[in-house]
Amino acid sequence: MAMTFAIDVGPLKPEPAPLVLGLVLFFLVFAVMAKVILPRINKVLVEREKATDGAFEDAEETRVEAERVHAEYQALLAEARHEAARLRQESLEQGTAIIAELRAEGQRQREDIISAGHAVIDAERAVAEAELREQVGALATELAGRIVGESMADYARESGVVDRFLEELRAAQPSDAATPRD
Repeated sequence: MAMTFAIDVGPLKPEPAPLVLGLVLFFLVFAVMAKVILPRINKVLVEREKATDGAFEDAEETRVEAERVHAEYQALLAEARHEAARLRQESLEQGTAIIAELRAEGQRQREDIISAGHAVIDAERAVAEAELREQVGALATELAGRIVGESMADYARESGVVDRFLEELRAAQPSDAATPRD
């Protein structure tokens, strides 16, 4: 038995008319795509690429500008800090000078008050000493008069016995100038 193979090729052996029509339509669609649609697609892709590259360039320019502004800000901030430190130092120096002036003024006023107080004390001491001398003299004269039995006031006034006695006492005492007054 001999076998014969009959192979049905089907679509592999197409009819020439539909094949030609298919090829013509294919090349027509290809021509339309190549002449109309592909240039538009390329144009859109180029525009997109330009927009993307432009956005990257803009972003880079913005970044550079931001870095420049940041550097300026840092410089201004450093300058402001330096100025603030200088002002603090000046204020501290001025405050120290004012305190020193006030301290010196207070010291001067203290010395004025002390010297005025010493002057008042010396004046009051002189008045008290004069009054005391007068009273001691009167009491001594009265006591001497009681002891003797007659008035000694005229004799004491004329002879100055009481004044001489008090001067001798004062000369025998240590001087007031040697004692500190502060």
